[in-house]
Amino acid sequence: MNFTGLLARLEGTALSPLRDFVSHGRLARIRHGDFRRLRSLVDELPRLVPSVTDFGARVMIGSPADCDEQAREELRRLLMDFAPWRKGPFELFGIDLDAEWRSELKWARLDGKIASLDGRKVLDVGCGNGYYCFRMLGRGASEVVGLDSHIPYVMQFWALKSFVPEAQCWVLPMAMEEFPSGSGHFDTVFSMGVLYHVRSPLDHLLQLREALRPGGELVLETLHVEGGEGYCLTPRERYARMRNVWFLPSIATLQNWLQRCGFSDARILDLSVTTPAEQRSTAWMPFDSLADSLDPRDPARTVESHPAPARLLLAARRAA
Repeated sequence: MNFTGLLARLEGTALSPLRDFVSHGRLARIRHGDFRRLRSLVDELPRLVPSVTDFGARVMIGSPADCDEQAREELRRLLMDFAPWRKGPFELFGIDLDAEWRSELKWARLDGKIASLDGRKVLDVGCGNGYYCFRMLGRGASEVVGLDSHIPYVMQFWALKSFVPEAQCWVLPMAMEEFPSGSGHFDTVFSMGVLYHVRSPLDHLLQLREALRPGGELVLETLHVEGGEGYCLTPRERYARMRNVWFLPSIATLQNWLQRCGFSDARILDLSVTTPAEQRSTAWMPFDSLADSLDPRDPARTVESHPAPARLLLAARRAA
C-alpha cells in the first residue's frame, strides 16, 4: 500500500493532512480480522510485468503471453482467496475475473454523458476494489483517489495495483466522513451506489460538495423509488435483504436535496432497473445475489415486498 506518489501530489494542497493519516500509523492500526492475511496475499502474488494494459474499453492488465500456465494458475488461486469480488470484470494475464456486478454496464450508461475527465482530478467515494478508478484513468483523469472503508475491497485494489504501480490512482481505507473537509480539490466527484447506505444522505451530499471545486461535477448513482417531491422510502428493517439501506428517495426528492445542498444544473443521465443479468452469483462471488433478494412470484418486488431496485444516474454542478 504505497501512497508515496499520492502524498507527493497532495503536498501543499488542502489535502496534505492525509499525510498524517498514512504516516502516523493509521494503516498499522487497522483491526479488520482479515487485514494481515490479505496483506500477506498481496506479497505472495507472482511478480508479473504486464506487456499491455487497457483501462479504456475494459480493465485489462497483462496478456496471456506474459506468463506461463503455472504462474497463471498460481495467480488465479491467490486472487480467488480475495473473494468475494463484487465489482468487475477484470482481465489479468489471461484470467477472466468475473465479478458479481457487470460494472461495465453501469459505466456505459454514463460514459460520454459527463464532463470529460481528461486531465481532471477525480474522487471516487465508496469505490470498492477500484474498478471505476481504473476506468476513470482510461478516460484521461490525471489523478484518481478512491475511498472505501471495507478493508477486503481495498486490498483487492492493492492486489491489482501491484501489477501497475505507475497508475495514478490510489484507494484509501477510509470513509468519506474521515476525509479532510472543505478541500475543494477535485474537478469531478463520483458517488455510485453509496447514498442509500448512509444514515444522513444530506450530510453525504454536503461532504461531496465540499470536496469539489466551484463548478466541479458530481456524478451520482443511487436507488430511487416512484413518488412525488418529499416522498422517500425508509425500510423498516431490510431492503432486498440488506440491513444497511436507509433512504430511497423519489427523483423529485433527490433533486430537492441536491439543490438545498448547493448543487445546480442537475440532469438525469440514465434510469434503469437492475436485473440478474447485471448482478449475479459467479465463481468469484459464490454467495446469494440479486435473484435471491427478489420475490420469486413477482420479480418487480423485493422479498420484503418493496419495489425492486431501480437506479438513477445523474450529474450536477457545484454552485459557486
